[in-house]
Amino acid sequence: MREDGQKRRGGNWPRGTGRPRADRGGPGFARTRHGARPAAGAPTILYGWHPVKAALENPARRIRRLWATENAVRKLAEERVTLPVAPDIVRPDAIASRLPTDAVHQGLMAEADALPAPDIEDLAADGLVLVLDQITDPHNVGAILRSAAAFATGAIVTTARHSPEATGVLAKAASGALEYVPLALVQNLARALDALKERGFLVVGLDSNGEADLAATELRAPLALVLGAEGRGLRQLTRATCDRVARLDLPGAIKSLNVSNAAALALYIATSRLRS
Repeated sequence: MREDGQKRRGGNWPRGTGRPRADRGGPGFARTRHGARPAAGAPTILYGWHPVKAALENPARRIRRLWATENAVRKLAEERVTLPVAPDIVRPDAIASRLPTDAVHQGLMAEADALPAPDIEDLAADGLVLVLDQITDPHNVGAILRSAAAFATGAIVTTARHSPEATGVLAKAASGALEYVPLALVQNLARALDALKERGFLVVGLDSNGEADLAATELRAPLALVLGAEGRGLRQLTRATCDRVARLDLPGAIKSLNVSNAAALALYIATSRLRS
């Protein structure tokens, strides 16, 4: 699937389709990366009401420093959010000066440690996970995380390289979902898919040229849905490693979706099928 939802290899996507983490390591998988690895010791930057509030409420998230306006501190107190560090009370422009010009901070910004990333072996083999094949846009990955949290997805698996950092824009787009959906970072996606299959996961790739509509495809738990990168969809080896490749059939005049919207639709279909 393409991240921008445009034509891919002669087809559209979709075509008439398109807690805290465990800190363990294992051979072949990244141990501590949560998003692409920043410089050693560099903090995760969180801003905006929902991302910062969720981080403050996550006992696994270590907050290094917190900047807040008087109104934001008052609202946190009203919602009985415990502050793990004393905040720097500042004016809104003092926060804005630390962020990109278009960042909407809502009076809150935090520097925090990255959350530890689980291994494939740590993921519960009883539900649904999403696998991202080199999706690089942080807005899209953040939106996918938000949908994943809404549908109680067990984890997101993505590559350690060619993936955005779990900080800043991605964290804002995720709207707090970074604190609820574990991100498993792997060095080799095909090997990770094989590891999921060895643990009993049915691995279904989403592609405009899929053999059948996802809604008509036999699904079972544990299930891994694989979404492809912008520009090229699923890579050849990724596609070949999937047990099945399905598409999303759409009834309207527009037959393509942005990857984050396609992920939300696929999650809805899959969770509905698994429940039934």
